[in-house]
Amino acid sequence: MNIKKIINYNSFFEGNIRSVKAKKNIIASFLIKGISIIIGFLLVRLTLDYLDQTRYGIWLTLSSFLTWFTFFDIGLGNGLRNKLAEALALKDYNLAKIYVSTTYAILSLVISIVAIAFVVANFFINWTVILNTDKALAPQLSQLALIVFGFFFLNFVIKLIGVVLYADQRPALANSFGSIANMIILIVIYVLTKTTDSSLIYLGWTLSIVPVFVLMLASIYLYSTDYKSIAPSFKYINFKYSRDLLDIGVKFLVIQIVGLIVYQTSNIIITQFFGPAEVTPYNIAYRYFSTINMVFTVILMPFWSAYTDAWVNSDISWIKNIIKKTSKIWIGTTLLGMFMLFFSNDFFRLWVGTKIHIPFQLSLLLFIYFASLNFESIYNVFLNGVSKIKIQLILSVVQAITFIPLVLVFIKIFNLGIFSIPLAMVLSNLYGIILSPVQYNLIIHGKGRRIWYQ
Repeated sequence: MNIKKIINYNSFFEGNIRSVKAKKNIIASFLIKGISIIIGFLLVRLTLDYLDQTRYGIWLTLSSFLTWFTFFDIGLGNGLRNKLAEALALKDYNLAKIYVSTTYAILSLVISIVAIAFVVANFFINWTVILNTDKALAPQLSQLALIVFGFFFLNFVIKLIGVVLYADQRPALANSFGSIANMIILIVIYVLTKTTDSSLIYLGWTLSIVPVFVLMLASIYLYSTDYKSIAPSFKYINFKYSRDLLDIGVKFLVIQIVGLIVYQTSNIIITQFFGPAEVTPYNIAYRYFSTINMVFTVILMPFWSAYTDAWVNSDISWIKNIIKKTSKIWIGTTLLGMFMLFFSNDFFRLWVGTKIHIPFQLSLLLFIYFASLNFESIYNVFLNGVSKIKIQLILSVVQAITFIPLVLVFIKIFNLGIFSIPLAMVLSNLYGIILSPVQYNLIIHGKGRRIWYQ
């Protein structure tokens, strides 16, 4: 019997060019993400060994402040992603080069101003109060903040090469940069554990320099080869096009800010109410169950810009087909999450030992949160790709308004402790789970009107 007749591997990569490109990226992304997950787990264990639970909690809380500064991209990253994808779909490389050059210019100006403001403000910030820790650490934390934030601002502009790759439906390559950086970081931290005493400063230097170095090399190479025709150039900077980038970008910005409020304030709330040591078990459980979201995102992300291409070319049947397939995949990832939940306590003992206790109720709530987030993402990735996100924007504002009050009610009135965080995350996101599929169906069947089509 000819095995090739039963399993034709080549047929998997046949069909619509969009689907083929997505499949290749999904497979490559899974390999990259698999490596990334393993490295991530090893990094947590190695970093915990290098520091201790309290200092690790301090590091997590301090680094969580970084994401608050991501809103200073004023949505330009996602604005560039959609507009560049449209230009590439139309094969208008001159317009694509203008979008890329203008985005680099605007973002460089904004981040330069923010960086200068932060350096000045850092002289007056008392990080020991913010992080609820020993006052003797004040000089060290101030120095650490300058290192971490300084390289973060530099990374802010350089990482636009990843946006270009996403717009060109090459997310696997974009994701590989993080894995390469983490591999180098893992090696460096291992060396630090053997050659130095516990130091937040050494850790800060390592985690800050390496990602910038990797992205800088990637940018130089790609803009000299594959993307030479759209590489940023002073000659092609045209601020007249900034409105195109910002119109959709600002909407994405608000949605991103809500994500920051929900996730990043969690660490701050836990630190303030329960102490920095409690940030560690929460983040370990969060990272474990976020794997469900990571797996599903790997599958969905290649379709964001593919949806843009299909929408520009009026290929509605392809869009419907992909939505049906990703809905079935969601069921599979949810079953995977249930399996992870069942064995969560055993895995935590194997991963971080018995020093850190993670309650099963926390695991259950985080599983529910990520399963519901994945369901909403099925439709939101399409809506993002075709720039119909006004309802998503409104729902995000509602979520931002309700999240913190819910957390405070659960902590102060119901005494739910650390469980208050994931419970509030689930409840504040219920509207999105219901309305995202409704909006998709209205748009795809040509019935979307007014706000449903914006």
